[in-house]
Amino acid sequence: MSIVFYSNVTGFRNKLKNKLIKCISILSIIEEKNIDNIYVNVVNDASLLKMNTKYLNHNYLTDIITFDYSEKTKISGELFISIDRVKDNANAFETKSENEFARVVIHGVLHLFGYKDKTKREKHQMRKKEDYYLSILNSFT
Repeated sequence: MSIVFYSNVTGFRNKLKNKLIKCISILSIIEEKNIDNIYVNVVNDASLLKMNTKYLNHNYLTDIITFDYSEKTKISGELFISIDRVKDNANAFETKSENEFARVVIHGVLHLFGYKDKTKREKHQMRKKEDYYLSILNSFT
């Protein structure tokens, strides 16, 4: 299992890297998924907007784009996260940027595991799962 974090954003420090790797490992056990490779790429709004427009034909800002490369039982994919959106969302939801970053990473991993968030019911289930796995992450010392 390989979980790798990259960033092209000057000044970004991933203070939760080790906790997120541990949390994703636990998440994979609970969800009974076999992770091959997950790459988490931290970018800015401009970069993610270009990707959103080019690959998804969406001309708007978003906090995450998930590319699923999974084959059969091996989970593999890339998460592209806008740190600008994460910071803005953290302010809007009155939480720390680190907590919002962790939520977005977990959200992307849940997408790789097959969870959707298009309907109201799917969004509710996704939020419940995010909260559950964030509570696990926050229990680490």
